[in-house]
Amino acid sequence: MTDVYENLENVGIAHFDVKSQLPRWVYEQAMQAARKGEEARAAIKDKHTLEQRQQAIREGLERCIGGMPSSDTPLNAKITGTVAGNGFRVEKVLFEPRPHVYATANVYIPDSLVTPGGAVLLLCGHREQAKHCDEYQTVCHYLVHAGLVVMSLDPVGQGERFGYYDPETKQAPMTSVTEHENVGRQCMPLGDSLARYMLHDAVRAIDYLCTRPEVDPARIGVTGHSGGGTQTSLVMMYDKRIAAAAPGGFIMNRPYFLLTGKAQDAEQKWPGFSAHGFDHEDIILAMAPRPVCVLATTYDSVPIEGPRHTVAVNRSFWEMYGRSDDLRLFEDENVHKFTLPLARTAAAFFSKHLLGKEYVSADDQIQLIPNEQLWCTHSGQVIGEIEQARSVFDENVERLAHFEKAREALSGEERKSRALAWLRKSVFYNRTQCDLNPRPSGGGEVDNMWVLRTIWWSQPGLLNHALQFYDSQLHGQRVPVTIAVWDGGTSQLETHGSWIEETCAAGRIVMVLNPTGIGPLLPHLNSPTDKPFKRFGVMDRHTDELMWLGDSMAAVRTYDVLRAIQLASELKTVDSSDIQLYGSGRYAIYAELAALLDSRVQSVRLVESMGSLAGWIKEPFYDETDSLSFILPGMLRYFDLPDAERWLREEGRLFDSSTLLKSHTAS
Repeated sequence: MTDVYENLENVGIAHFDVKSQLPRWVYEQAMQAARKGEEARAAIKDKHTLEQRQQAIREGLERCIGGMPSSDTPLNAKITGTVAGNGFRVEKVLFEPRPHVYATANVYIPDSLVTPGGAVLLLCGHREQAKHCDEYQTVCHYLVHAGLVVMSLDPVGQGERFGYYDPETKQAPMTSVTEHENVGRQCMPLGDSLARYMLHDAVRAIDYLCTRPEVDPARIGVTGHSGGGTQTSLVMMYDKRIAAAAPGGFIMNRPYFLLTGKAQDAEQKWPGFSAHGFDHEDIILAMAPRPVCVLATTYDSVPIEGPRHTVAVNRSFWEMYGRSDDLRLFEDENVHKFTLPLARTAAAFFSKHLLGKEYVSADDQIQLIPNEQLWCTHSGQVIGEIEQARSVFDENVERLAHFEKAREALSGEERKSRALAWLRKSVFYNRTQCDLNPRPSGGGEVDNMWVLRTIWWSQPGLLNHALQFYDSQLHGQRVPVTIAVWDGGTSQLETHGSWIEETCAAGRIVMVLNPTGIGPLLPHLNSPTDKPFKRFGVMDRHTDELMWLGDSMAAVRTYDVLRAIQLASELKTVDSSDIQLYGSGRYAIYAELAALLDSRVQSVRLVESMGSLAGWIKEPFYDETDSLSFILPGMLRYFDLPDAERWLREEGRLFDSSTLLKSHTAS
């Protein structure tokens, strides 16, 4: 059968362009959400409705990122050293945005400063060295030479904040984007985004600036580029203390970004934000009428059309206050970087709006400081040097324990009821019911087994597909069915060949399901060498966008399994009183969750499935490949996989791995 399985694994689906359907469907959903936002912004005709929108943005963002940690804990800030610069000094600051979470920052103070003045929080992009790398140091120098106090903050996973740093080897197996994505994915089942922690760090940095005698709390600005532009955008929406903002290398809007085919870093994903009708236009709108200068480079991977559009549509909101000149866009003909023209423009912008004076160019005064001299720690890393220093990984584990305790405090009945209600809402989220309209799409007889290819509509715009295998001697009879869900679908038949043959020999139809994006339903690749399930690959991109829309790939595919159950119950060849599910590997979660929601499933068997999402969150190093596929954002606030298994077992519907297959021919 090996050759047969190999041939079946590589057969496509005729008559429909199934490889275009997922990108098209996601894009259409995104455009509907974008239109919702456009209509809401177009309806703003006065200051009152503008302020209502601003409040809705703030509250919506906080919900999307999982809520904000408390800001009531002491900062415990201390200055660990001072470095003399050219016309300024740099104080090296350690503070605790959250207990035992240590943030490192450099505070630049002009020598000429005699009274409290304006300050700028600089939030760094994805440079491993962050605050002390040349690019961001240079920006700090331009700002401080303009007369501003500048606080340059190391983000999580960068600078002196490597979460996985090993003090013995003096190495970190992952930093920056890799660390962000690794730990950021583990935030999601908890209902959080990594943005939760990055925004909170920035808010506490502003708290610290407000304590400095050199700083006027009413004159604090924020800027950053790329990932720092993301953090700047978060602060713009959330913190009303910001007097002026210059976000760089990030402002666009979702429709333009979708056309790039790119994925984004973990803190750049705010689940449900698009579903609320919010977009990058709202990042800018949230600041009105406070001064904003959007910094952009014309040849950026962030399409220049995005910031041009977003600034243009916001102009009317500043005009309501007679302050149209306080919203501007500056473009440098360059690539993705906080370039010198952007730095000069930021310095001039903040000098005008925070100091009330014209900016004098500082090109001849820029003298960078050696990186190590700017370290706030002796070793260059807080992990290993400061006792009990915690990373976001540790915070996730603590957050997990919090939700587990909250779940355990409920009665068993209430816990199950709440979990199933949440699961049903998540899986059926925004779905439009449609007719299945099933039809065969090829087949034949192989070694006494019939093979039938079937397609049907799971929801409008998304076809599903399965291969049915059954003993040819049973042709014409109503036969029980086992719907099989495993990683790779029909592209992995040979791996499961023995099980297929044993199950068919036991008198059952085997329906190997290809849920959305799997097997022949995999979207087109940019090149034959693309790896679609890698980090930031094609499937990650579509899964990310679903989360922006308040959905998830796991929810879509669980719904696909439910539709396959509906299909099986209607087929003339199937004994609908005996529908089983078989889940293998990580995709077994779809079978498990579908069984919870559909009582027509007589039993479900799980083989080599995930033990628990909690166990995965407690694993610091894991294979990121396709790891977004099993995440339902927020699931661990309600239940984990062991709960699902227990409920199915209590209902008598869970096969243990040792349980024999139920045979249609058994006496």
